[in-house]
Amino acid sequence: MRLQIESDSKVPLYVQIEDQIRAMIAAGQLRPGDQLPTIRQLAADLRVNYNTIARVYLDLDRDGVISTQRGRGTFVAGVPDEEEMIEMREEKLQSIIKSALEEARRLGYSAAEVAETFQGELAGWLQQNGQKI
Repeated sequence: MRLQIESDSKVPLYVQIEDQIRAMIAAGQLRPGDQLPTIRQLAADLRVNYNTIARVYLDLDRDGVISTQRGRGTFVAGVPDEEEMIEMREEKLQSIIKSALEEARRLGYSAAEVAETFQGELAGWLQQNGQKI
């Protein structure tokens, strides 16, 4: 399981990790029944505090995304239904956009600059992917 964290991001580490695990499940990179690393192992791999990973696993377990089985390990639970998948995708996109907007605000860009740049990038992205609005 390859996760990347951005220590200089304003997004808390546990949110970054949780979002990535949810995205990997939604994309089918992690499938129901797949075993996740232990809390200690993932904390060591990512060089973060044990409690950070424990919080991620607790949140995911509480939401039914993973299942922790005492003495056996932690496993991906069933695949989210279509409605949950749509909601997860929308939340992820909103998170990406909010993060970009917050960074732009922090760097002093105006709303007009952000809107103009976004429209240009969206047009390029659509063209690159053979899509139209």
